[in-house]
Amino acid sequence: MQCLTRRHALLAAAAATLPRPSRAQADQRPVLTIAVQKISNSNAFEPPREQSNVGFRLHGLYAEQLIGTDWLSNAELVPGLATAWRRPDAATLEFTLRDGVRFHDGREMTAEDVAFSFAERLFGTQGASGAGQTTLLAGSAGKEPPAEVIAVSRRTYPGLERVEAVDRRTVRFVNRTPDVTLEGRVAQSIGAILSREAFARAESWLAWGRAPVGTGPYRIAEFRPDTQLVLEAHDGYWGGRPPARTLRFVEVPEVSGRVNGLFSGEFDFACDIPPDQIAVVERNPRFEVLGSPINNIRMLSFDKTNPVLADTRIRRAMTHAIDRQVLVDTLWAGRTLIPRGMQLESYGQMYLPDWENPRFDPAEARRLLREANYRGQPITYRLLNNYYANQVASAQIAVEMWRAVGLNVQIEMKENLSQVTARTPGRGVRDWSTTSIFGDPVAGILRNLGPRTDAERNGEWINEEFNRTAAALEAETDMARRRGLFRRMLEIAEREDPCYVILHQAAAFTAKRRDIAWRAAKGWAMDFGPNNLRVSA
Repeated sequence: MQCLTRRHALLAAAAATLPRPSRAQADQRPVLTIAVQKISNSNAFEPPREQSNVGFRLHGLYAEQLIGTDWLSNAELVPGLATAWRRPDAATLEFTLRDGVRFHDGREMTAEDVAFSFAERLFGTQGASGAGQTTLLAGSAGKEPPAEVIAVSRRTYPGLERVEAVDRRTVRFVNRTPDVTLEGRVAQSIGAILSREAFARAESWLAWGRAPVGTGPYRIAEFRPDTQLVLEAHDGYWGGRPPARTLRFVEVPEVSGRVNGLFSGEFDFACDIPPDQIAVVERNPRFEVLGSPINNIRMLSFDKTNPVLADTRIRRAMTHAIDRQVLVDTLWAGRTLIPRGMQLESYGQMYLPDWENPRFDPAEARRLLREANYRGQPITYRLLNNYYANQVASAQIAVEMWRAVGLNVQIEMKENLSQVTARTPGRGVRDWSTTSIFGDPVAGILRNLGPRTDAERNGEWINEEFNRTAAALEAETDMARRRGLFRRMLEIAEREDPCYVILHQAAAFTAKRRDIAWRAAKGWAMDFGPNNLRVSA
């Protein structure tokens, strides 16, 4: 293990500058420090701008949706800022809002804030489809969302026609077409309810995006890009008084730095712990590691516009050369699972239990390469330095598996996600993942592939039949027909015109002090709310 670095000393010095209550107003709640690999990819905290693993970790602490998710148990949808909802018809969803919810600016949440959050905030002054049902406040003009925010919003709510503030406590969502997944779509972090008046007061969209005003148990107090994020208790929280006075998230890219900081007392929690460090942490009786497989699937993605990968046979060969079980056993000590394609068992009625990944078959991979007349042309594999736990080691093993069948894949390290996805010459293979925020394929495979997605905008993978099938799936209400459409999508993306290679489910492990009573979520989210945190005296 490495010793503490100068970076850690600087972070400790920064902690000393945090405001402290006077003795007469002493707040006995703890200040907790959480070491993370990364705080934000976009240097913003507006949920549609930060749709990433690191964003999902933080969103629920400062912002909430009408429908919540029980991440501590079975990821079921539960009442959030709405106490109830009903379906007048297949294209309409009506919500009853919770009384007494206050934003971090002290204002009470109303139906107008909900309409604002889904119209002006996500789609700009034109609303979801030119029919936003909210009146603009003075100061809102000129703060149009960035293009990528609008793109993500249109992908997430492709059929949303309007959101109506029926009265102060009732909101109605109207879709252009029937959508059986509308509840799940509303529950996604993109659907966070934020203060319309605070938005109007912000000097710019970026200023707003770095400190959005939500309803969560903590408010954003300070953000230093690439260094730290400070959240302070929102004592007006509708769910009860937050158990921590302050949460400090500090960015420590190296696993050794996070673990050493935990041991030294600098950190109370250390996130993104790889399995080979679990025993190291737990040899010290003062600490423990919690975690499990989560609702995220790790994969390798192909750029079919690459001159070599344009041949489907070469991509198919690459899928047959990967031994997923070796990755799980070697890097994850058997602590995670291999999903059956791009799906999770949480999909319920939509889960296809008989679906199989392309089998590990080196002989078939070599046959396909001979048939394609592959002559060792280099294929670039872009990745980051352990943005995902075990990312570099996983890439190195995959490259050796490909080399064993005759593929010449070369790793190219990048500094950020923009460089990985950039549409520049040589783009071939990259690391990727998809998080299913609720139990349906539209929350998983259609977050990444199909109309209005990153793969289409980046030009990596477009398949017209897949797009037509995806559109049909989104509009279909019969479950048997929906399962048939989903199966066809998997056939296209995983066998006929491969877009990716499934590796395994992601697993999230967090090391912490044993004297802190806290439960790990079944997803990326970290819950420090009133019902999930207690620190021993």
